Amino acid sequence: MVKCADKIQKLPPYLFGAINVLKEAAYARKQDVIDLGMGNPDLPTAHHIVDRMCETLQHYPKTYRYPQAKGLPKFRKTVAAWYKKRFGVDLNYEDEVLALIGSKEGLFHMCAAYLNPGDMAMVPNPTYLVHRNGVILSGGQVYDLPLFEENSFLPDLDRVPHEVADRAKLLIISYPNNPTSAVVDGLDFFKKAVAFAKKHDIIICHDFAYSDIVFDGYEAPSILEVPGAKDVAVEFHSFSKTYNMAGWRLGWACGNADILRPLERLKSYIDFGVFMAVQLAGVIALTGPQKNVRDTVAEYQRRRNRFVEGLNKLGWEVPLPRATMYVWARLPENFRSMSSLQFAELLIQKTGIVVSPGSGFGSYGEGYVRMALVTHYNRFHDALLRLKKFLKEGPTRE
Repeated sequence: MVKCADKIQKLPPYLFGAINVLKEAAYARKQDVIDLGMGNPDLPTAHHIVDRMCETLQHYPKTYRYPQAKGLPKFRKTVAAWYKKRFGVDLNYEDEVLALIGSKEGLFHMCAAYLNPGDMAMVPNPTYLVHRNGVILSGGQVYDLPLFEENSFLPDLDRVPHEVADRAKLLIISYPNNPTSAVVDGLDFFKKAVAFAKKHDIIICHDFAYSDIVFDGYEAPSILEVPGAKDVAVEFHSFSKTYNMAGWRLGWACGNADILRPLERLKSYIDFGVFMAVQLAGVIALTGPQKNVRDTVAEYQRRRNRFVEGLNKLGWEVPLPRATMYVWARLPENFRSMSSLQFAELLIQKTGIVVSPGSGFGSYGEGYVRMALVTHYNRFHDALLRLKKFLKEGPTRE
């Protein structure tokens, strides 16, 4: 039998594939599953965005044809205008904005465009899966940047050995952060990252997918707000979370034109770009009423408050996240002899609640779980009732 490529063998088991196995087993046991595992938005796309999509499909058949790989000029102009209004950042839509089939796809293709076999990329640990796996699938070598709670889940760039920094080609960061929900306050960390990248001739890839899922008055900055950041940085953005368009597959990369050019060239050989009707729906999303975004954030904040306050009342001490749709929690004290995967397995077996083990996001995620706020508000009441019994019983298996 023909074997798959070595790089496939090097990939760790896909986290959500393993979680799905646990879910299917729970369904087979006729359990009532509360799924807090995958960050899959459960709220609907706004009507005016859907209406624009339907109108385009019905009346503009030219959009059915192959699109431009780099994206429609109208889409790229809209992104540039949005950045100027939102962050005060000037972008030339012609060569500093590139449409993507989602930011996940773009980040993977970024790795493929820049990494030769053995080339190094600096990647946070724990991190969103494609940040690490994109490097592996491109034949690159991952250098872990540990994220510790005591350092606000920010990488300590001062501790990176000079020989590593001089060898690395990419630095991948993401704030607001998945899975830890960490945020940056102001531009200090980004300024440090930009200076670090300039000193060592590194490209910064900032995954900015959660820019709008923020709470309690917090506003997430763009790395491109840092003076001179565009010399070394590109930012990856998504409609998935802000506009509940996860299945639509639409995003963009923006920043340094010279850095984006190889990404655009690679994509022109691999895909035909984003369906034009989806891009035009994205234009309406960015330029139309933003009440749907405010409503989405308000609902996540309502769920966050209910769930986190409830967990703390049960004695499971969990900090209140300031952004993202995730709660990143250290294992309850009386379960800390277990691995995060063992905890997740036991939790679903005993309660039907699905969470993501922290180890699935990297070795430094061990000892934590990630819980996504992607189910109806009332279900958090049910989850807390089940957790009360589970935490009281402790780590015993049937």
